[in-house]
Amino acid sequence: MKVFITKDIPEAGILLLQKKGIDFTINPTENVLSREEFIKICQEHDALLNVGTNNLDEDFFKQCSNLKGIALFSVGFDSVHIPSANSRKIPVGNTPDVLSRATSDVAFLLMQSVARKSFYNHKRIMNGEWGSFDALANLGQELYGKTLGIFGLGRIGFEMAQKCKAAFGMNIIYHNRSHNQDAEKELDAKFVDFETLLSESDVLSIHSNYAEENNKLFNKSTFAKMKPNAIFINTARGKFHNEDDLFYALTNDIIWGAGLDVTNPEPMKQDNPLLALSNCCILPHIGSATYEARNGMAVCAAQNITALFEDKKMPFCVNEEVYS
Repeated sequence: MKVFITKDIPEAGILLLQKKGIDFTINPTENVLSREEFIKICQEHDALLNVGTNNLDEDFFKQCSNLKGIALFSVGFDSVHIPSANSRKIPVGNTPDVLSRATSDVAFLLMQSVARKSFYNHKRIMNGEWGSFDALANLGQELYGKTLGIFGLGRIGFEMAQKCKAAFGMNIIYHNRSHNQDAEKELDAKFVDFETLLSESDVLSIHSNYAEENNKLFNKSTFAKMKPNAIFINTARGKFHNEDDLFYALTNDIIWGAGLDVTNPEPMKQDNPLLALSNCCILPHIGSATYEARNGMAVCAAQNITALFEDKKMPFCVNEEVYS
């Protein structure tokens, strides 16, 4: 049995595969494979370790029904059409938990960066615009005692809430499909409806898994319901927000600022007008970019692959129904 790995992964995962005697091939080229090339290679292998954003849709599963399983190098699995995998009894695994801290760190970083306009002020130095002291220029805002609203209070959202509570004594409100009892008990988090989340949050941070029903959920209408001092943070998926509407909200004082680690599309073009704004901080999707997180992801993905070859259930399977 053979595994195809679409891009190189940290050594921790490679060593685990080698230890188990698994035959694998890593995409030898730095270039992104064409759709045709990708499918052809998958047809020649028994399992896929997918690194990146290949679209694993119904057509893919139809042409690659030979696969015994798919291990994703990510927590999110919105690029996979799960019903198509289910109909062919193909288990799909992800990498939960190991990047929760790293991703929440970036959300926490962006929140503070937006509040103090740090990216913009750094650019001022680079452009020779430091100038003399001005008591009224480039003022930020403090976060102490403010309200953090979380859309999707799962593992990453919990880490973000915990940091904000400890550092700034922030009040926590959240909107979920169901109550998070641990957050309510440990952080005194309050479950609210979506409209209340919008109207009461001083900082609104997205940490939900993406689903098509939430495509561009944060748009001109929703931004208009937020506080004028509100900070919008998205480290989940770029498809959650409408970038044109976000630009409008930021340039018309509808909300205070925004911090993004995800955009739509990715990568963002260098002439995107959001990059020029003083109240917008953008990073190139580095949420999991730490040695610790990426090593953990590599191990999780390798464990999902090794389970296939040992005829065991994937330890981090997102569609466990295929084992029924």
